[in-house]
Amino acid sequence: MLRLLGLIAAVLVAGASIADDRQAGYYYPQITSEESFDRVVRSGEGAGKTVRIDFVNVLTTAQLEAPESPRFVFYAKGEGAETLILTALDDEVFSTIYRARAILAQLTVSVRKGGFFQSEDLQYVATFYDLLQLLQFDELIITDGETWSHRVAFIR
Repeated sequence: MLRLLGLIAAVLVAGASIADDRQAGYYYPQITSEESFDRVVRSGEGAGKTVRIDFVNVLTTAQLEAPESPRFVFYAKGEGAETLILTALDDEVFSTIYRARAILAQLTVSVRKGGFFQSEDLQYVATFYDLLQLLQFDELIITDGETWSHRVAFIR
């Protein structure tokens, strides 16, 4: 996990709007709930498509190198890779939005332990949503891959 955090920090240092309806029904079920995240702990300079794709590649590589099979996947969509999609791969991991949020809370712990957030003195306030905001994602779609999808819109 620490290696994953180091890679995330390296991606951050290296530096469109809500998803098209055509993505709903293909990559995930229709949106059933949504929220906005408008806190900005620090502006994200230079986080473009390449940085967002590298971030997803780091997450995926870490999952594939782990001894257990992934129970969820991250992938980016959109012309600028501005939509991050988090999809469950089994019927239990995201059986509710609350379990999905628990995964995001666990990812927050990883973010807070990373060198980037510690060097910026954000380790006590930053969340996984803050990281996505810094990477300039427009939205996060969380889905069980079967019946529900939740959209988090990042307002800058």
